[in-house]
Order: sequence, then structure tokens, then C-alpha cells
Amino acid sequence: MNDFIENQLLLWKEAADNYKNLGATLRRRFSLGDFECAVQFNPARIRSTGAVTSKQAIAQRPCFLCAKNRPEEQIAVPAADGWELLLNPFPIFPVHFTIAATSHTPQKKIPFEMASFAERWPERAIFFNGAKACASAPDHAHCQAVLKSELPIITLAEKLHPFYNQSSIIHTSSTSADLPFHFYSAIIYPDTTGADILRALPQIQGNDAASGRPDPDLVNAIFWMGSEGVLRAIVIPRSAHRPECFYKEGSERILVSPGTIDMAGILILPRKEDFDKITGQDIRNIYSQVAVLP
Repeated sequence: MNDFIENQLLLWKEAADNYKNLGATLRRRFSLGDFECAVQFNPARIRSTGAVTSKQAIAQRPCFLCAKNRPEEQIAVPAADGWELLLNPFPIFPVHFTIAATSHTPQKKIPFEMASFAERWPERAIFFNGAKACASAPDHAHCQAVLKSELPIITLAEKLHPFYNQSSIIHTSSTSADLPFHFYSAIIYPDTTGADILRALPQIQGNDAASGRPDPDLVNAIFWMGSEGVLRAIVIPRSAHRPECFYKEGSERILVSPGTIDMAGILILPRKEDFDKITGQDIRNIYSQVAVLP
């Protein structure tokens, strides 16, 4: 995979420039009770953070994940039947892939293939943004892969949910941890219970704050191989696509659109003024406005 990245950066100047510019990103760290997180100033992500994802806007633009619309320089590598691996040209981390469906199929429930990808690439975290939970291409099924060491929520989940040689699933509200939001943590051991949990995870839904109705598109998910060598997963039910501060004007605005990476503890801010002014209380407010709270 490292060779794949290097070959792509040799051939694709736009992507090479964006990966080079990661060296200029800035971070500030925060402790929100037991939840360790950071904000990252990354101006190249303005395209994703500010993306218009209404049905009308999606219908009017060519799908950038479909093979016919991709840059000539972008190479696709088969990842599984019906899926292919692509370098993400607008990275958050130095290792950042997109795993896209080969057919133009809408982003729906959490794909079962994420478990296979996590087992195939044990150093990676495979993550999924629901169609209303910061997916910039809700019209094309995809997930993404980064180094699992980059995501603070993975360390937290392994601490709060120890492995005892069997499959299990918990909701973090059942723990004593001080967290800005809660989520489901699953340990998927190769047994009958593990199979049941794996089938159940895609059925978890968010709850739309505007309508008060359950919504399967309002979820984020991460799969990875835990430190004990067993498949793990997190599912974060959501209540909204974006927080209130995204829609404010003037000094009250913070341009942030939380996807899985943000919910995992790295909030991406494309504007320097937001990076400089954001506080821990702001971050708590952002999480409380997009997550389903117990």
C-alpha cells in the first residue's frame, strides 16, 4: 500500500501537493473528561467541509467516485468483489484511502465488507460516513481507510470495552466514563454471538432531531483489528448532519461538518480563525448537537 501511495504521488500532481501540504497543518489538543481529542487546521478540506449535499446539488454534479469521472491520474486497485481502492486526493492523514463500490449505488447501510477490509489491512481503521452524516458522496457507496493509530476513539473504546475471549457489544452510557457523546462498541469474535452482532450493526440508526424519527443514514462507523487481534467496531448514532455553528454568521460561525474522523476525536477545521478561537466548550456543543445523547 505504501508503494501504491508513492506511485500515485509521482503521477498525480494535485494529490502530491495536497499530501505535501499536510506538513503545514496545525493541531490543538483538548481533554473533554475521558475523551481526548484535537482540532486540525487543514484548509484543503474546505471542499469536503463545505460540500453541498442536497439531492438537487448531488443530481447536478458528476459523481467523482465513478470511474468515468475520475482524474486520468487516479489508479484503482481491486479491493474485493464490487469494490476498489483509491488514493484520497484530499487527505486528512498521510495515509488516506477511499474504498468505493464499482457501481453507482447510493450510500446506505454500513457495508458488511468493512469487516473484511479491516481483517485484510490490520494496521488500518476502516470508516463509514452515513449519507446524512458527512458523506460527501451520498450517491455512491464508499468507505475510507486510515492508520488506526490516528483515531483517539479507538484507544478509548479498547480501554472502556475490554476483551474477555468472547463477543460482546456495549453502549458507553453503561460505563462511568465522562464523554461528550456516547456510542456502541462491539467486539466481534468468530463465534455465533459475533455473527449476530455483525448482522445487527448495520441496523443501528440515528434519530433525526428535526423530525424526531429514526434514520439509518445518520450513523458513523469504524471497523478495525483490536490490539488483541480480534475484530472490533464502533457505531455512532447521529441526530444531525451539521451543528448549529455551521449555519451562524460572523464571529459566531465555526465551519465544521463532523464526519467519522471528527467524531473519532480529530475535528477538521479548514478556516484558521475557527482553529484559533475554538474552545473545549465549543467542541462539546458541536458533539451534543450532532450526536444522539442518552
